[in-house]
Amino acid sequence: MVSRVRTVAFQGIEAVPVDVQVMVAPGKVGMSIVGLPDKAVAESRERVQAALHASGLSMPAKKVTVNLAPADLPKEGSHYDLPIALGLMAALGAIPGDMLAAYVVLGELSLDGTIAAVAGALPAAIGANADGKGLICPHACGPEAAWAGSEIDILAPRSLIAIANHFRGTQVLSRPEAGVRAAPNDLPDLADIKGQESAKRALEVAAAGGHNLLMVGPPGSGKSMLAQRLPSILPPLAPKELLEVSMIASVAGELAEGRLTDRRPFRSPHHSASMAAMVGGGLRARPGEVSLAHHGVLFLDEFPEFSPQTLDALRQPLETGECMIARANHRVTYPARIQLVAAMNPCRCGMAGEPGYRCARGERCRTDYQARISGPLLDRIDLRIEVPAVSAADLIRPGKAETSTAVGERVAMARTLQRERFERLGAGGTSTNAHCPQALIEEIAMPDKAGLALLHDASERLGFSARAYHRVLKVARTLADLDGSETVGRIHLAEAISYRMTNERMAQAA
Repeated sequence: MVSRVRTVAFQGIEAVPVDVQVMVAPGKVGMSIVGLPDKAVAESRERVQAALHASGLSMPAKKVTVNLAPADLPKEGSHYDLPIALGLMAALGAIPGDMLAAYVVLGELSLDGTIAAVAGALPAAIGANADGKGLICPHACGPEAAWAGSEIDILAPRSLIAIANHFRGTQVLSRPEAGVRAAPNDLPDLADIKGQESAKRALEVAAAGGHNLLMVGPPGSGKSMLAQRLPSILPPLAPKELLEVSMIASVAGELAEGRLTDRRPFRSPHHSASMAAMVGGGLRARPGEVSLAHHGVLFLDEFPEFSPQTLDALRQPLETGECMIARANHRVTYPARIQLVAAMNPCRCGMAGEPGYRCARGERCRTDYQARISGPLLDRIDLRIEVPAVSAADLIRPGKAETSTAVGERVAMARTLQRERFERLGAGGTSTNAHCPQALIEEIAMPDKAGLALLHDASERLGFSARAYHRVLKVARTLADLDGSETVGRIHLAEAISYRMTNERMAQAA
């Protein structure tokens, strides 16, 4: 007799259907698993046998063969334990096999028969819902899976015995409720920053348009403090963005207690991070920091200290909004629509350009250090600002600066204008000016006559690339949105160009 149970394999954030076929037949006593299983899947044989024994069932004195179809698709992870165990129980007649046909199953088994949490419950639930099936998942993953839709039938048992009793009718498993993680109330506030008004303005512009930002200044000037306060002025995730971000976190196993939050991701990897850790990869092609920061912020402190290969690997994700990880036998694509925020010292000693300080190595100290960042990567950064050391007068000035709440309201207003404009023009997939297509930005950010003349002169003198030209237009459009202006004026272009001028000087050093 052959019993069948549906489960999934993960390719990126996509759940690919896998058919678990279990056959009990005469032959040499034992259990074999075929269908390109990895080590974790092959070891499920021992976990399934122990869990069945703990649940009061014994393995048959026959040959048990488990086939994971399609056989040419690699199977990875421990979530195959539960479908194999349920398929074997159905083959032995312990549970009705026809009832399992309506579900997609995933879960890891403990030796005592309890079901442990696994990664990927949310993509599996969305895939099952699209296929018209329900989902059986671990109890800890139930709040996460419930986000797939109110119409999907979800069973989240704690143990094998619980699911067996449910199918026998002696116990009823209630549908789990969608889990929500409360937004933190203790986010750092912009009011804590004393001075640095120009840097705060650039931070507001970056938040309003989703622009990439580079801050250059001496140690202790407040670059990291500014970056850490960016999440406090960003608007919450839209429902579609929330699901995309949560699916990536689910595949990576980073959803705490299966609860979702509308707070935008903020990832800050150490500068020793490898290329695989940054853009994704490894044995199972897991998502990297860039994908985990999807629809959020990737903050790279000590920017030049990252390896040049790791930094240049960011160029394609910044341009296309996705990370493509190619392997000899398969290809995986993860979303990576991020806002890059970087901070760095102006030179190796950190004090170049500061009044009263003279570097022993002279100008070479600055140029060598800044040359660690390639010109093509700098070309993708919209805003670059100098963050000078804070003066004593700023530190002892009484009163607090503008709060994150006040700045966040202006950012939310500007983003609302952008979203409505893109929906009106039929570009609903775009939500911020930073990710606006080039052909469209020329239409919505067409400057007036004075602004056009200024842009032409600046392009000639500073040698803007085509990408730099369009990015200046995008920043100018964001500045106009913050002012509530329908047209992009000369003043908006002047400020946008000022944020770009230092970029060009650094590009020459690179």
